[in-house]
Amino acid sequence: MAEKFSLSKFFGTNDDYDEDYQEDSTPVATPKPATSSQPVDRRKVVAMRSAKANSSHIAICEPRIYSDAKSIAKQITGGDAVIVNFARVDEAQAQRIVDFLNGTAFAVGGEIKRIGEQIFLCTPHNFEVSGDVAVNLGTQFTQ
Repeated sequence: MAEKFSLSKFFGTNDDYDEDYQEDSTPVATPKPATSSQPVDRRKVVAMRSAKANSSHIAICEPRIYSDAKSIAKQITGGDAVIVNFARVDEAQAQRIVDFLNGTAFAVGGEIKRIGEQIFLCTPHNFEVSGDVAVNLGTQFTQ
């Protein structure tokens, strides 16, 4: 005759232990760490861009449509500065792209500066921009 079906037996939560079960009493050997003459670095966090920390990169972009702002934003978040020339895009699209890049620069602790009539410099947090090029360009065109 068949045994009565029980959910607790099916899922193994039954308090009645099987008679066939035998616990293995042999001790498990734990491996000892190998000793070496080099110090062991126990830090859990490692900088991913450490190899590129000393080199700086400035990209030059000329977006043509709004979706080009995504690739520019990736460069900024990757730690590169970007010079953006809006000569090939209409004014409305340029304003949307500038707004998007302004938010991106703010998110990474950087900044965006106008360096020409249609040219902007977007920098991440590790770049320092000094001087005011826009004032100098304005005096150059009036003379």
